Amino acid sequence: MDLRQLHALVAVADHGGFTAAAGALHTVQSNVSTHVARLEKELGVLLVDRTTGALTEEGLAVVERVRRVDAELDAMVADVASVRDVVTGSARIGIIGTTARWLTAQLLESAQEAHPKLRVVVVDATTTSLLPQLEAGTLDLAVVALPVTDDEFETEVLFHEDLVLVTPPDHPLGQLTSVSARELAGHPLLLAATGTALRAQLDELAAAAGVSLVPQAEIDGMRLLASLAFAGFGATVLPAAAVPGWYPGDFRTVALEGARGRTVGLARRRRGLLSAPARALQEVVLRVVAQEVPAQMGLHLPE
Repeated sequence: MDLRQLHALVAVADHGGFTAAAGALHTVQSNVSTHVARLEKELGVLLVDRTTGALTEEGLAVVERVRRVDAELDAMVADVASVRDVVTGSARIGIIGTTARWLTAQLLESAQEAHPKLRVVVVDATTTSLLPQLEAGTLDLAVVALPVTDDEFETEVLFHEDLVLVTPPDHPLGQLTSVSARELAGHPLLLAATGTALRAQLDELAAAAGVSLVPQAEIDGMRLLASLAFAGFGATVLPAAAVPGWYPGDFRTVALEGARGRTVGLARRRRGLLSAPARALQEVVLRVVAQEVPAQMGLHLPE
């Protein structure tokens, strides 16, 4: 087994077949086929269905592991360079959209200032999208909504965030100064998708009041949820950072009674060591959050 065989299989997975994989690797199809066949012989399993070009279940498992191996090889090169007291290489971080809006620019600026040779890759996505990427090794770190219950990850609290109700200007709830879960249950709402931390908290709040929330629609994506509310499509509950003061829309914000708010944290894989670039980026994230959170309305550092 060698890296050429492994990378041939990954190319087949990424490009959907042997011909496309050969093009991506700048070689001929027969070379890709030979590498994959030798790998299959060594492992004693079929990795690619030759009739469809799709990977088998075993093939998918191997590709997932190869991606982690590649990440570790990159980390090794970066760690060797860091011995010379120069952090060089790439670090990849995912950030949930509402936090990315105010954090990313300062994060990139601070990382460049502290480590000029560090290349930072930022992925903007939801928690449910970022965690699989973190587990697969395509991300080193992820800023996500907590709690994260999967034992594959370890997390650190970054900050707490108030929850607010956002309504169109003529919505009945928009005329109130605060709103209870019982009052929310009387109106259809744009809700975060089932399975998200925000939706779980809202459902718990409603259950404690003996009511159920009525979904006008369910959205997995905080920025889309916010955009729909700002555009007047309905009322929704959002974290405070999702309601920027400069947004041009006409809407109302109302305090939500009894809500404990959202907690945002930094997640990493429990297994394996962070590379030197990832460790450097983690330090920058913690420093920038400590500096910037006090200036963000509705956000609070952990006590």
